[in-house]
Amino acid sequence: MSNNFRFQIREIADLKEVIKCVKESGKKIVILSGTLGSGKTTFVKEFVKSLGIEEEVNSPTFSIQNSYGGKVFHYDLYNKDVDTFLSLALFEELENDGYHFIEWGEGLEDYLKKFGLDYLKIVISLENDNLRIFNCID
Repeated sequence: MSNNFRFQIREIADLKEVIKCVKESGKKIVILSGTLGSGKTTFVKEFVKSLGIEEEVNSPTFSIQNSYGGKVFHYDLYNKDVDTFLSLALFEELENDGYHFIEWGEGLEDYLKKFGLDYLKIVISLENDNLRIFNCID
């Protein structure tokens, strides 16, 4: 059974509800979907802060993967395809303890399903300059 939760985000503090959704879902793999500048990396920054990790969070667009406190793993497939992700053995990383946030990871969904890995998908849409909609699809 699928649960969908919709959050209206007007300021960064509002992300606490989305963070709560991720933590309460029990899912450790999160696909982040949204256009450039929609707030994917900002969400990961706030999630990392919520765990008390004080490391600087940056988009891993060119490095493909960043790790924060050994508890949060952040991937970005914007400039890479799924085959590159697989060939670099990053798919196996998803079995490590911690939260795994994958920006632009929609192409991995079939693989996640095939190998029985549960995940949460967050689709972010820009309504206007002051409003983002975060849809958490469990």
